[in-house]
Amino acid sequence: MNIHEYQAKSLLRHYRVTTPRGEVVYTSKAAARVAEELGGQRWVVKAQIHAGGRGKAGGVKVGNTPERVAELADQMLGSTLVTQQTGPEGQRVSRVLVERASRIEREFYLSLVVDRDSQRIVVIASAEGGVDIEDVAASNPDAIHTEYIDPGVGLLDFQARKVATAIGLGKKTTSFTRLLKRMYRLFRDRDCLMLEVNPFIETEDGELVALDAKMSFDDNALFRQGDVVELRDFDEEDPKEVEASGHGLNYIALDGSVGCIVNGAGLAMGTMDAIAHHGGRPANFLDVGGGASPEKIANAFRIVLQDPNVRAILVNIFAGINRCDWIAQGVVQAARDQEIGVPVIVRLAGTNVQEGRRILDESGLELIQAQDLDDAAAKAVLAAEGVPA
Repeated sequence: MNIHEYQAKSLLRHYRVTTPRGEVVYTSKAAARVAEELGGQRWVVKAQIHAGGRGKAGGVKVGNTPERVAELADQMLGSTLVTQQTGPEGQRVSRVLVERASRIEREFYLSLVVDRDSQRIVVIASAEGGVDIEDVAASNPDAIHTEYIDPGVGLLDFQARKVATAIGLGKKTTSFTRLLKRMYRLFRDRDCLMLEVNPFIETEDGELVALDAKMSFDDNALFRQGDVVELRDFDEEDPKEVEASGHGLNYIALDGSVGCIVNGAGLAMGTMDAIAHHGGRPANFLDVGGGASPEKIANAFRIVLQDPNVRAILVNIFAGINRCDWIAQGVVQAARDQEIGVPVIVRLAGTNVQEGRRILDESGLELIQAQDLDDAAAKAVLAAEGVPA
């Protein structure tokens, strides 16, 4: 789960990490009011969407008067911002953050992420902040410092000092050590997957400030992060994925033409590989999980069919906890309750498979049954291409 920049900064301030003074607003009138209340001579207006690259796309602008701040907010609010991370469809801007502009002396890059290979949290830092870290990694990899943290002991002072030295903080090492340890506690306490501050700055007054912030959280740990869950913005997520989670389904939209309804993440991955092997592309990843009821299968069909790119649906079930007769009942119910309009290929194996196949055979529906995964994937790819079974 991702959150907005202003929400991430609120969490940082809770852990005593300094951020610029500011407030999120939803109207241009409120933007001018906030600028006046903050005081100063320059203010930054920042579009709040779950994507990076906003500055290059016109989503971060500076105004020198409250009136100009209102104009900039008016231009952004309601617009669709297209960045390198949104895709060509862009993301609608419904709120902007107004902050008092900082007087920047130096910019740095600083992030904490979970490294799956080492199974540790790793600190990534660079003196070349304010730019895409991927570009720095490609052009000057020596400019990036990484520090792996042993989960048994946590971030130690000497490690924070190593990072400070690597990015040239010099006399600010002690202040940076305190700041980095606070960020580490935030990361650990909130079950984060990523906490990125770019740029992290030193002001002309010598203060260390998180000028920008992005955070993402481990979905599997959200059950113990109730206040974080309250920050979720459903407008920033695929509505099909939101609806699927409400029905206990794991759905991820992809860009192919074969809709997939599968039980188990491993089988879902195998199914997508089989589709690719036969020259097709999956339209989604949808895992109905164990114990899928007929209602759950029917909901899965409805969600997959919301994707206009779907040309065929492959139902691939290996029933252990599940029962093939339940799955078959769900397929039949879905076909009778809604207009499917595309070929449906069904591969059933495991518990009560004969009963499941009987239900499909006697349903009177035009369902294409397959004997195994390879057969099912081949038939689904051909069906998506319009080749008759």
